[in-house]
Amino acid sequence: MQYEPVIGLEVHAQLKTDTKIFCSCSTKFGAEPNANTCPVCTGMPGVLPVLNYKAVTFAIKCALATNCTIARESRFDRKNYFYPDLPKGYQISQYAYPIAEHGYLSIEIDGGLEKIIGITRIHMEEDAGKLIHDPQRGSSMVDLNRTGVPLVEIVSEPDIRSASEAGAYLRKLHAILKYIDVCDGNMEEGSFRCDANVSLRPIGETRFGTRTELKNLNSFKHVEKAILYEIQRQTYLLDEKKEIVQETRLWDPVKNLTKSMRGKEDAHDYRYFPDPDLVPLIVDDSWIESVKADMPELPDEKKARFIAQYSLTAYDAEVLTASRELADYFESTANLIEDKKLAANWIMGPILAMVKGEGNTIKEPPIASSELAELLKLLEKGTINATGAKIVFDKMVSFDRDIEKMGESKRIEPAQLVSEMGLEQVSDQDELEAVVNEVIEQNPSEHEAYKNGKTKLFSFFMGQIMKKTKGKADPKVITQLLNEKL
Repeated sequence: MQYEPVIGLEVHAQLKTDTKIFCSCSTKFGAEPNANTCPVCTGMPGVLPVLNYKAVTFAIKCALATNCTIARESRFDRKNYFYPDLPKGYQISQYAYPIAEHGYLSIEIDGGLEKIIGITRIHMEEDAGKLIHDPQRGSSMVDLNRTGVPLVEIVSEPDIRSASEAGAYLRKLHAILKYIDVCDGNMEEGSFRCDANVSLRPIGETRFGTRTELKNLNSFKHVEKAILYEIQRQTYLLDEKKEIVQETRLWDPVKNLTKSMRGKEDAHDYRYFPDPDLVPLIVDDSWIESVKADMPELPDEKKARFIAQYSLTAYDAEVLTASRELADYFESTANLIEDKKLAANWIMGPILAMVKGEGNTIKEPPIASSELAELLKLLEKGTINATGAKIVFDKMVSFDRDIEKMGESKRIEPAQLVSEMGLEQVSDQDELEAVVNEVIEQNPSEHEAYKNGKTKLFSFFMGQIMKKTKGKADPKVITQLLNEKL
């Protein structure tokens, strides 16, 4: 029997506030264990929570960016469960009355088609602490620094039908939250994490099958691999007429499989009830309008503008708008030169290759956009060719790093490097014609083979000329001369 996967995703995104959602403790990552705690976030008797205004503003931003309807009144509830990293014995969350509902995101699926993924709700809640397991001591320790850090949980509709669609949705949501600057998106530190609900049903069936929840997936690849495995596992069970148990499962990235963690709880297991210490949250029109006025250009809007304004292909625009920092870097470079496509090619080529190769982010580009623009201007003018430009680029990168290590702020001019390294492009036709004639005369057999139809030898002659001119010949002039002479 053929089955259809039905997948829904629950994303927990940590909001970039300086303080926690109900107290003034710092949210900074990496502090000493239990340093960022107080009586409020550790649930001491007699304390009262006070809602963080900025956290609500960020939640409204999330709602606007995902096309949700914002509730004018929402409420906080207590979600009761007992775990060592939850000091109060309950988590303050939103259940019956979330801050936003009924949104959607558009993703691109196979073949460039658009698919709409519904968003059921966005609600605010506080994070739990963290258990640190020490196998050497045979015990676990609790770090409550994360307790009370503000989160939004973004719950999708079960509209996703494959692991690749799940990956596309998550990447799109991740980019949007970073664009609007409400979440740093750091998956390794747990700022952006995902739970996936997966079930199967026979193709043509409308009822949902029994679902399993894949918990705390912290990379796009892990999400996709875990979903693929779970689809295979459930397919096997159904084919063998075995029961699928509703449960929470964990992904083991070493063994590439999911394993049972616990039986899956339902809402009634948490015994939700309204938090008596927090009044209803009222969001009026003026608050929403002020947030709208502060909203940046979102990825889809920026992509469309890049195509129209800079005459980029859809693919180039997609790559260059993958992050807000990368898009800003491209624009600041492109606005300083005439050839926008040249800027796009260099940023998608040498710049991204260096950033990815070193595991950095575009927040730390190898050279400043103004320096790249100066180098590309030399290419536009014909002062230097592409080979020489790459040599200069590598030299600029190493120079900037050496200066940074010394704590200085000097910079080197690309034109100065071109002059010092003798990389000025040779464009004089008479001078290059002599070189072309010499190369053809020195390779008579290759010349004859070319005339007999082996046109791929054109690149051989180009290479020999570049070798003789030490890479400084103008490729356009050489191409023209070779076409005439060969």
